[in-house]
Amino acid sequence: MIQEPLWTGLGLVGALNARVSGGIAREASGVSIDTRTLQRGDLFLAIKGDVHDGHDFVRAAHDKGAAAAVVDEAHARDFPDAGPLYVVKDVQAALERLGAYARARSGAYVAAITGSVGKTSTKDMARVVFSRFGATHASAASYNNHWGVPLSLARMHAATRYGLFELGMNHAGEIAALVEQVKPHVAVVTRVAAVHLENFPNIEGIADAKAEIFGGLVGGGVAIVNRDDETYERLARAAVASPAAHVFTFGQHESSDARLISYEMQGDAGVGEARIFGRRIDFLVHAPGVHMAQNALAVLLVAHVFDLDLDQAAAALEEFTPSVGRGRREQLAIAGGEITLIDESYNANPTSMRAAFELLKAAPVGPGGRRIAVLGDMLELGPHSGEMHAELGEDLARAGVDLLFTAGPNMARAHYAAPESMRAEHRSTATELEEPVLASLRPGDVVMVKGSNGSRMGAIVKAMREKSSSSANAS
Repeated sequence: MIQEPLWTGLGLVGALNARVSGGIAREASGVSIDTRTLQRGDLFLAIKGDVHDGHDFVRAAHDKGAAAAVVDEAHARDFPDAGPLYVVKDVQAALERLGAYARARSGAYVAAITGSVGKTSTKDMARVVFSRFGATHASAASYNNHWGVPLSLARMHAATRYGLFELGMNHAGEIAALVEQVKPHVAVVTRVAAVHLENFPNIEGIADAKAEIFGGLVGGGVAIVNRDDETYERLARAAVASPAAHVFTFGQHESSDARLISYEMQGDAGVGEARIFGRRIDFLVHAPGVHMAQNALAVLLVAHVFDLDLDQAAAALEEFTPSVGRGRREQLAIAGGEITLIDESYNANPTSMRAAFELLKAAPVGPGGRRIAVLGDMLELGPHSGEMHAELGEDLARAGVDLLFTAGPNMARAHYAAPESMRAEHRSTATELEEPVLASLRPGDVVMVKGSNGSRMGAIVKAMREKSSSSANAS
């Protein structure tokens, strides 16, 4: 564990390019932009968001024990006795300066990861693996946008050995700006899929936006690309034209540098055999699905670039478990027995939906149990969204789904495209769907819940867990 402070009070003056008011902090042990999660000793930055202005929470931050707050000149006089302040012209720009300073002082090996699907899971896998080899810092949750990336950088200790950063986008040019801050040694694109199509003419446009990550590589860096991706050739050309000294690939394609030779599911885990530059590597990941196995290959390629022991890296993969809403499986008690929940409620697009259906198809049901899909709208798909939802009907049939529950105006297309015998209930919102889903459950069922985060399908997962808790307490 790193013992020295994240930031000294004096060091923050130069890093933020700030003047000091109300005294100077001795040190800051963390960096926060949200008083709900702020810890004692954190530096609080009063970012102005789409809904709230952080300046409204400066006093609350100090009351919770913040080491100091970063405020702009326009608000500095509003807090004459609140506590130590670092006063800047613009707080967002100051956050970006702080992140840039953290990156410049760091001697860490840095990897940046993007993709339409799989970037968060790949980053989380990498965090688990690299933590076995040294002090590792990774973006929290999905902190991958214009404030999340500099915030993640600002939280990186100077003594960090490995830095892992997730980059997201929904418009062209966004990743280019983010990767310039991260300056990675390795840049990974997990997979390109039909996401944010309302902002792009086609999937090729999405690939070009994802490929912006290669432009921020340090000289001599490495680009890593999914060889099985339908836009591979486009991504590879962009990587070759970038500062990358090498372009490595992963996937099932025979020419992949990290090739998945075989894969099988064993309960809640996936077991794979790979060849990484000709060397056999066996691995197990407690996150079933070929897509998760491919994410693991990407992580092992990064480990190879960082000259880590691949056998140890593969062994460390066993410690990974999916985060909430990203494929986590759990057994829930209900009256008379248990059900299996597959929580995929955080995000969705056509590609990840089909991968989730394959997981549901392979999941063993208990005696008398059924495979149940509970689906919410896939968002930001543009003018062809309705068609994309309707096309899921055939996939659901091939997956052997017994019951289908749907929520949202777009998912109604999937509901009516599915076989009539499969259709259970459709509702306008996830909240309205809770009651019929809960009423339908019986022992042995396997239930997968999936939808874009904005569809609020997590509320159904929460309701299922609460029902399970009540059943357990009553027994």
